[in-house]
Amino acid sequence: MSQKLPLSYYQQTDVVHLAKDLIGKKIVSNINGKLTSGMITETEAYRGYDDKACHAHLGRFTDRTKIMYEPGGVAYVYLCYGIHHLFNIITNTNGNADAILVRAVEPIDGIKVMLDRRNKSQLDKTLTSGPGNFSKAFGLHKSHYGAHLTGDEVWIEEDGLARLRESDIITTTRIGIDYAGEDKDLPWRFYLSTSQFVSKR
Repeated sequence: MSQKLPLSYYQQTDVVHLAKDLIGKKIVSNINGKLTSGMITETEAYRGYDDKACHAHLGRFTDRTKIMYEPGGVAYVYLCYGIHHLFNIITNTNGNADAILVRAVEPIDGIKVMLDRRNKSQLDKTLTSGPGNFSKAFGLHKSHYGAHLTGDEVWIEEDGLARLRESDIITTTRIGIDYAGEDKDLPWRFYLSTSQFVSKR
């Protein structure tokens, strides 16, 4: 039987390593009794102390970013362009403000629920590709800001779903962060080449 990842997993100090390691793991949501799950296929790492693309760069501490400074293992969900809820995983230890954006997931359980939430009639890669699409399909929004990832609404499992080869994981630059100067070129985005559920290749 698969088990939730423990807090110690999220509190490792290398956010870039964790972003890559999360590829192939299973993310689960149980919102109002509706269970959905999928394999994580695309992530991006954001490092608090020296990454111009990170919301907490240079110690920025606001009502929005304050959760980022908590010990790893909680969710950071924010609204992008007033439309899309983006789901991030806070990592590292207290005060470091590292985060991993989940950009895409390959659906496993609760596909009918996901389709209903996205107002779609049939499954295709757009259902859960792209961070806003994934969050909507999984029922995740700002009310899950600060949710504990060892709790009962959203969590991640290591269940051997995917036997991934190192060569199956592509490393590339992050998307939509042109404002970040030279940091926009950091190779901190990872995706699974063998899945069609990826936002951009």
